[in-house]
Amino acid sequence: MKKDTLLLLLLPLLLLCSCKKAGLTTYDRAANVYFDLSDADRDSIIYTFAYDMTKAQDTIFIPVKVMGYRDQQARHFEAFVEKDSSTARAEQHYDALKSEYTMESNAGRALMPIIVHNISELENQSVSLIVKLKASDDFGVENPALIRARIIISAQLEQPAWWTMWLDNYSRVKHQLFLIVTEQRSLSMVGLDAPKNLYFANLLLMMLNDPFKWVKDHPEKKYVLNSKDNGQTYQFYHLDNPSRSILLRKNSASGKYYFIDESGKEVR
Repeated sequence: MKKDTLLLLLLPLLLLCSCKKAGLTTYDRAANVYFDLSDADRDSIIYTFAYDMTKAQDTIFIPVKVMGYRDQQARHFEAFVEKDSSTARAEQHYDALKSEYTMESNAGRALMPIIVHNISELENQSVSLIVKLKASDDFGVENPALIRARIIISAQLEQPAWWTMWLDNYSRVKHQLFLIVTEQRSLSMVGLDAPKNLYFANLLLMMLNDPFKWVKDHPEKKYVLNSKDNGQTYQFYHLDNPSRSILLRKNSASGKYYFIDESGKEVR
């Protein structure tokens, strides 16, 4: 009886000691950050200006995630461009990165902004930008496979399968003009859609035949034709992005103006 009473008295003490020992085990591992990308984006994040000449720049947001504890205070992570592996150039293709980026208080995720520029060079050749996270005062970067993001910046158009069904010869410049005039990214390949698709094809033809009239008739689109050589050539561009222009040149034999494509040929 005394033994049972003694055990009952000791049991709370044993439980208390056990709880205290368990309480000593804490998670004190340093927090880390990594790029939280899908499998496809892990290979490359592809961004194209091909469908919009009006944007002078845009922002790509890369998700950054915390591995470890969250903090009641705002913290900061850092990143850099691996210049030797990138073909993109700072201030020309993208804005230089900030010295640090904020992870808000109690947050386990942030979006890192990369500002990229829409320039005419990208119509003929894409560039790559390699961004890597690096250790900061607040975060480590343990897993090297998860701290690298590869961004492909482009403005190149490719010939779609439906093009030859409704339109004549292809060029990227002609494709760009089609997008501007019709505001259609694609046409169907269904014969019953012929009236609608031929209507869009004719809109492009009318614009190619008289681009000056098109610009005058569509002030809402904010495209202009500007000449610096007394009307021998013109630059066709959107008011918001003069750096992305298309050349319009006078044919000396016919006196008619034609847009010039990426191969130096007249767009017809």
